[in-house]
Amino acid sequence: MRTFHTAASRAAVALACLVLADGALAQVTTAAKPARPAAKARVPLLIEQRAIDLIKATSARLAAAKTMSFTAIVDIEYPSKLGPPLAFPVRYDVAMARPDKLRVLQSGAGAVNEFYYDGKAILAYVPEANLVAVAEAPPTIEAALKFALDKAAIYYPFTDLLLPDPYAVMTDKVLHAFYIGPSGAVGGVATEAVAWATNDVFIQMWVGTEDKLPRRIRAMFANDPLKLRHDMQLSNWQVDVTHAEGTFASPKAQAAPRIPFAKPVTAPPPPVNKAAPKPAKPAASAPMAKTP
Repeated sequence: MRTFHTAASRAAVALACLVLADGALAQVTTAAKPARPAAKARVPLLIEQRAIDLIKATSARLAAAKTMSFTAIVDIEYPSKLGPPLAFPVRYDVAMARPDKLRVLQSGAGAVNEFYYDGKAILAYVPEANLVAVAEAPPTIEAALKFALDKAAIYYPFTDLLLPDPYAVMTDKVLHAFYIGPSGAVGGVATEAVAWATNDVFIQMWVGTEDKLPRRIRAMFANDPLKLRHDMQLSNWQVDVTHAEGTFASPKAQAAPRIPFAKPVTAPPPPVNKAAPKPAKPAASAPMAKTP
């Protein structure tokens, strides 16, 4: 970069000398119109079969699991007043049994909360407040997650991993997909990395070479002007194991006082007291007497 700037500076000096030496050019007063920026070259569509095969293998592994549990640590960036983004990691301990059982224990940034679904009811429980929202539930995990999102704005970033066909959701309207290569630095296991993009999102995923389970997923959304990053680390995978009795229920949640199962309501700002008296203006200081 230093060489580039030096050469450009020399060229600018030489051009200035030529202009000053030419009297005709020196008398030109009409400013030249600025050149239009060159159109940004469009990246040609690229879909590598090796990348598609790896995404399919991961999706098939997840879809075939009758039960599973895992830990997801999600690090989402948020803008700060200083400019650089702040990170707020959230931990989710997840247990699932198809077709109609799910438990999510959330901790880390924000209030600790618990989510239970047993095919009959959904419970969203906040232990610190000892309050629970309860609703009759649809008959499948997929429908229950959609219900929780629509009715109470409850969303989990790993939702796609729990669906019957993760591949269809992950690659919907895919434009680019390419294989990156092997990596041994994610999750303590050998992995392979793949990336794909739609018009809305760019995703990179690390997949276990042997078990084909996702170990890390990063995403950036095209409509986000700040280009904040969403990063999810996945660990403690247990697939097709028998969950302990009572995994998908909570006696404390069942006994807690109940509140409506609804979207959070932002409290309105405090009303402005129009009758409040205006602060009195400070009295003007008396002019100093002139010295005789």
